[in-house]
Amino acid sequence: MSETQQYDVVVVGSGGGAMTGALLAARAGLRTVVVEKTDLIGGTSAYSGGACWLPGSAVQQRAGIGDSTEGARSYLGAILSSPDAAKVEAFLAHSPELVASLEEAGLPFEWLPFAEYYDAPGRVPMGRSIQPVSIKRGELPAEVAALVRPPVERDRAGEGGRNTLSGGQALIARLAALYVEAGGELRTHLPVTGFVLDDSGDRVVGVAAMTPEGPVVLHASRGVLVAAGGFEGNAALRAAHAVPGEVAWTMAPRDTNTGEPIEAGLALGAAGDFSGVGWFCPGLEQPDGGGSFTLGFRSGLMVDANGRRYANECLPYDRFGREMAASEDRIPSWFVFDSREGGRLPAIAMPEGDPAEHLAAGTWVRADTLEDLAAATGLPAADLVASVERFNKLCADGVDEDFGRGEDEYDTFFTGGPGTALVPCDQAPYFAARFVLSDLGTKGGLVTDPAGRVLRPDGSAIDGLYASSNSAASLFGGVYPGPGAPLGSAMVFASLAVRDLLS
Repeated sequence: MSETQQYDVVVVGSGGGAMTGALLAARAGLRTVVVEKTDLIGGTSAYSGGACWLPGSAVQQRAGIGDSTEGARSYLGAILSSPDAAKVEAFLAHSPELVASLEEAGLPFEWLPFAEYYDAPGRVPMGRSIQPVSIKRGELPAEVAALVRPPVERDRAGEGGRNTLSGGQALIARLAALYVEAGGELRTHLPVTGFVLDDSGDRVVGVAAMTPEGPVVLHASRGVLVAAGGFEGNAALRAAHAVPGEVAWTMAPRDTNTGEPIEAGLALGAAGDFSGVGWFCPGLEQPDGGGSFTLGFRSGLMVDANGRRYANECLPYDRFGREMAASEDRIPSWFVFDSREGGRLPAIAMPEGDPAEHLAAGTWVRADTLEDLAAATGLPAADLVASVERFNKLCADGVDEDFGRGEDEYDTFFTGGPGTALVPCDQAPYFAARFVLSDLGTKGGLVTDPAGRVLRPDGSAIDGLYASSNSAASLFGGVYPGPGAPLGSAMVFASLAVRDLLS
């Protein structure tokens, strides 16, 4: 016999979208519970840099940058393919309102200089993303301080978080602290096994979950918000929806995001849309077989199994990941670099790992000549040498005629400004690091309307069921507009869901 517990709102998941919805529901006076299946809160949001793509807010106005709702509308209009116009407008209209609500609640934001991912009308030089202000662990309620998931490099090593929480940890910590102060309840180690319907079978009135003591029903008189991530941790679902890459390479916390809430929604008759596929990135392969989110290449070149360069290495990470996915001979790829940084990877990898451990495991190789490097990696020597020589010539000329590296603002954001993205690979010894296709999560999920309501294939809403974050099909389809687009859209549609269930 299942025990039944009564709430107004049940929020499934504890990332940025989930905690935003939960906070707003609790502040509106609703008895709210956050249900997280792991022992820590925050999910992939806690691993992130905490950037939030929320255009047109007072934060950007205070920073004096050229952002506006109209500019963001132009930008999205130029880069999105056949978007849901009503959802785009809902996102644009509500973004500044949401930021104002969160700042009024006590969550301060600041502008984060970070170049956007497409050269298109409406783009803001140095970006329009914002981030939460860092916070000290001692400023948090003890319950929250103990539950926020550490940064990825520490979490994977079994280490605790730092005393100063920044980026994604600051976002989750601040949202959770305000949520707890508003009377909200956090419950971890509580996997959801399905949804509960009313006697008519037409309305979702709660979730079924499993505790160590047995099954429990969490009743939700107003509604259930599913914001529990995607299905990147489920190999069968990845295969079913043609998501490239492997479970081991995802950046989601280990043993999470296996898609049960999405599957439960589909079982109720919800529509699904998996066309956006995922949020991708090149992944530095680790000795344990995992992948590490990598961006900001400062030198070096990426080659495929044929030893040939195939894209601008300085592309925004999702765009480069999609280039990797375009051909089987690019997974894995080899990133070839020289000794100008003392044998360290000339890029930002989270986590990078110890070069000595990489070399011992064979995920990196080192050689005094390019020919020996080819032999160690199994790459065709003549092609690898030709690729490096061609790249070095382009660097000497100052123009990448092959792939345009260094021409865009994003290309030079991490390298030091214009003219700094083309650095020759000519200082022995040489290194090659194996790269796989990683992701920041899948993009496919439950179809929702501008109010975050989960829809059936005929366009009718499933009463009482809402979805956001990677549990819902992405507003952006196969495009990643800029830093914090996953978090920004997750937060907006969680907020709009709460607004609807309050009405």
